Amino acid sequence: MPTYLPRTAEGLIQTTSAHFPVLLLTGARQVGKTTLLRHISASSRRYVSLDDPTFVDAARTDPALFIQRFRQPLLIDEIQYAPQLLPHVKMAVDRDRQPGAFWLTGSQRFQMMKGVSESLAGRVAIVQLLGLSRREMLGQGAGAPPFLPTPAQVLEREASSPPLDLAALYQLIWRGSLPAFVLDPTLDRDLFYGSYVQTYLQRDVHDLAQVGDEGAFLRFLRAAAAHTAQLLNLSALARDVDVAVNTVKSWLSILQTSGVVYLLEPYHTNLSKRLVKAPKLYFLDTGLCSYLTRWPSAEVLEAGAMSGAILETWVMGELLKSYWHNGKEAPFYYYHDHDRREIDVLIEQGGKLYPLEIKKTAAARADDARTFGTLERLGVAVGEGAVVCLAQQSLPLTRTTWAVPVGVL
Repeated sequence: MPTYLPRTAEGLIQTTSAHFPVLLLTGARQVGKTTLLRHISASSRRYVSLDDPTFVDAARTDPALFIQRFRQPLLIDEIQYAPQLLPHVKMAVDRDRQPGAFWLTGSQRFQMMKGVSESLAGRVAIVQLLGLSRREMLGQGAGAPPFLPTPAQVLEREASSPPLDLAALYQLIWRGSLPAFVLDPTLDRDLFYGSYVQTYLQRDVHDLAQVGDEGAFLRFLRAAAAHTAQLLNLSALARDVDVAVNTVKSWLSILQTSGVVYLLEPYHTNLSKRLVKAPKLYFLDTGLCSYLTRWPSAEVLEAGAMSGAILETWVMGELLKSYWHNGKEAPFYYYHDHDRREIDVLIEQGGKLYPLEIKKTAAARADDARTFGTLERLGVAVGEGAVVCLAQQSLPLTRTTWAVPVGVL
């Protein structure tokens, strides 16, 4: 296996860094932030990790001296451990006005963003990184565009995508997308994710919320993972974990801002008053989700009760990667009204809504997209739709809807 896979965000980072003095790359632990930036910069940029107690103590004790000590261009890893540096980064960039002077990484947006917005407004570009997309795993990460279900893009993607059958798909889902695990097929899954969860509990969560009962927080992680691809119900999660609703709300906010989960908001317009308001919850790494919900193998996961939900979770993650890794906002929503009409994903682009259904079937039918017609009542322009499924090749289902193989993403 290769030791590095090209990332879609490489071009974005290079372009952005040519215009902004500071670049901040955020994302959950182990998604490859440091590896990506060090690969791009090679030996041309000094590197300092605030995971090192010596460096973090120096940064906190005398941040002005710390900035003077390390010449630019400089890469500072895990900036959230010394937010005292941010005002001094601002002074340095205001003095020298050099694009690309500072590259920063951080795993805890919850702590960082207030300091960044106060100290570096107008000076910093923020890029969010997730784990490896399938295209990146195939070595096709460079230049991969944001996904839209237009026939031209679907056919172009299909031409460069090897087929993904049921067994291979669920093996991919079960293993997840964290580079350290993806790149080492000999690494034990339970050992890797067990260590990952413990690191997260012992460092990030204690820093953010001073969790007193680690057992309760672990139960919350498992309960949240079991609710992936479902409407968020804070009261049900609180009952499952036996903690207060406000505690669940606080912990969920930490998962969201730390890049562990994503909340998909419902689509609504002023013309529609009957939409469900709760967001849908998705884990951003299906390997972590599968580990927390105790699925021992890809085969058991595929045959189990979470089979459809974990597939939808994986598709949502691939969609997010295709946008975030290109520096684009994720214009995603879902539709669900009180008449039980549902659409899994809406992509809002260019004044149009592109509807997607996600089905665990190899034989999609036009009936799978029957709710797409509901959008016409909302008074918005509707683009091409897709049923993302296990078909081996794309094919039209209606005049405006295609069956799209899941591997095309």
